[in-house]
Amino acid sequence: MWAYVLRRLLYSIPIYLGIILFVMAALRVNDPVYAYLGKHASREQIDQKRKTMGLDQPFLVQYGKFLGQVFTLDFESTKSWQYETKSVGEILGERIGPTAAITVPALVVTTVVSIGVGLIAAFYRGRLIDRALMVLIVLGMSVSVLVFIIFGQYFGANWLKEKHGIEWFASGGYEPWISWGGTEGFRVKPGIWVYYCALPVLIDVILAMGYDTRFYRAVMVEETGRDYITTAVAKGATRRKVMFAHMLKNAMIPIITRVMISFPFLIGGSILLERYFRIPGMGNALIDSITNKDFPVIQAFTAVFAAVFVLSVILTDVLYALVDPRVRLS
Repeated sequence: MWAYVLRRLLYSIPIYLGIILFVMAALRVNDPVYAYLGKHASREQIDQKRKTMGLDQPFLVQYGKFLGQVFTLDFESTKSWQYETKSVGEILGERIGPTAAITVPALVVTTVVSIGVGLIAAFYRGRLIDRALMVLIVLGMSVSVLVFIIFGQYFGANWLKEKHGIEWFASGGYEPWISWGGTEGFRVKPGIWVYYCALPVLIDVILAMGYDTRFYRAVMVEETGRDYITTAVAKGATRRKVMFAHMLKNAMIPIITRVMISFPFLIGGSILLERYFRIPGMGNALIDSITNKDFPVIQAFTAVFAAVFVLSVILTDVLYALVDPRVRLS
């Protein structure tokens, strides 16, 4: 297995290098120096700023230096253009926590609930429960994400507070809910997480459930026609027991595929939630960096996103072999 993983990593290196090369080249189509200095800057100011930014060097030299930082994980040596007192590594470290506080619980809850609802819909296929669930799912998929965010903020935060004096959720903002070091030591504050993150997570779950539930229902319906289901029922096992106790094991391959495909897009999928709920996560930082032409931060975030995508694809194949003995990595 390790030989297979190493071989896949080696095969993925050219793709990874190509992604970084394309992003860096696309960023340099327009000179960012004028965006920072304005139209009336002198030639000396422009040349000095370009040198400070490192843009005076040939493109391949810039590309090689950035690759050196990526493969040595040395993001601390490069300063952000937008926040001159902060390094790119500091910005990454500060933004990963808020993003993970939303995306990881949302992925777990969405997967568990969607699989459960998909099983129920497949078990009662064609009946009233199945049709009602599918109608609700299609309605949820048809509503824009902005509508869910606006209604969630109004009814989940503002309306409850103004009309009933209940302040369960915040309409925006973020506060760290896990602390370590210092006088407090390691502490987890679930109340703070609920106040700032539960509402965005709930909205994310509602948005993702529609697509995931339809996928899992289709998988379960397909599995019900397999020979092992017919054989188990013929031997006396109840259909309920076969579906809820045995069928999940054989449906793990498409389930793993769906989860691992969703994993790399967790960060990108949280951009709107982070923007509207004013959560200082990676998606929010990426949008700010693009707006302010902060090349070092954009490049670092792209390198992280691409690495997560490549590793998730390889991990998917490894999980296939672990859950299904019929799969051989070769």
